[in-house]
Amino acid sequence: MLKKILAGSVMSLFMMGCAAFFAFAAADMGPAEITLGEGGKKPAVFPHKMHQDAFQCADCHHGMAADGSQVPYAEGQEIKKCESCHNATVLAGKMKDKLALDTLKGAGHGNCLECHKEKAKEDPALKAKNIDKCAACHPKK
Repeated sequence: MLKKILAGSVMSLFMMGCAAFFAFAAADMGPAEITLGEGGKKPAVFPHKMHQDAFQCADCHHGMAADGSQVPYAEGQEIKKCESCHNATVLAGKMKDKLALDTLKGAGHGNCLECHKEKAKEDPALKAKNIDKCAACHPKK
């Protein structure tokens, strides 16, 4: 009888631990919509939830090594705001092609616009929605 109670207790604790782990892992996926560059001349409205439904976190998110190089996203990695690294202090003078990575604008145009252009080439329906045009991310007020 004692063995059954002990086994039941262990199993209950195990199941609660698993449930807590999965609840925590799925709990904070970030906001459904994010405004990037808020307060600037042309803030970008980013439908985060829509992108989460279509892509993996690592398709957009990444980290940074001590030398300033990009490090691929690892599951469970802390996700910071883009401008916490893409600024003149942290990435001073860093460039990718002709884009300045030390600005939020450069990072967004390098990552987001590049992807939008690729997807528009691949899918005529997305091309028809003008996802490769400025207004897709920068709606007029």
